[in-house]
Amino acid sequence: MKVLLLNGSPRVNGNTAIALKEMEKIFQAEEVDTELLCVGNQNIRGCVACNSCRQRGKCVFDDVVNEIAPKFQACDGLVIGSPVYYASANATLVALLTRLFYSTSFDKTMKVGASVVCARRGGLSAAFDELNKFFTISGMPIASSQYWNSIHGREAGQAAQDVEGLQTMRTLARNMTFLMKSIALGKEAYGIPKREPAAPMNFIR
Repeated sequence: MKVLLLNGSPRVNGNTAIALKEMEKIFQAEEVDTELLCVGNQNIRGCVACNSCRQRGKCVFDDVVNEIAPKFQACDGLVIGSPVYYASANATLVALLTRLFYSTSFDKTMKVGASVVCARRGGLSAAFDELNKFFTISGMPIASSQYWNSIHGREAGQAAQDVEGLQTMRTLARNMTFLMKSIALGKEAYGIPKREPAAPMNFIR
């Protein structure tokens, strides 16, 4: 089992990192390999809808998105962490995810996804929902915890005082590990669900 964790905060060692590292401790205790990448501090532009990735097999902008793509393909689970800005995820992270999910053609079905959000106070649920949509459109089951996957803190280090938030992260990591292992066993016994050919519809022709 391998989990890729993406820290979407521009602060490498901020509160989002505290949440992800709390999960990482559990993954390692469960003998799950992890790789934690900080992407929120990088210069990442958004998608321009050029569709070049359909021919090239990768994004036309050759940056960290293309570097992460093979790591995403190889992992069994993906954790996305983000601070909350105006009840939304960090725009740099959203730009990366938009290009990463759109430009990669490999089957993401049954890779387990989990999103984690961090804020001083409000906007967590909206950002949480925003990130989860990347998973649901890709056939990726979402791991849940004992509460919404959120942690609180404004100044760097304050999230370490959110006892319930840290417990939520640990529970999330354990649940995600169980789900990944269960899916692996299911694949061996039953394979993955059959997919019908795509039937895209445009509302305006």
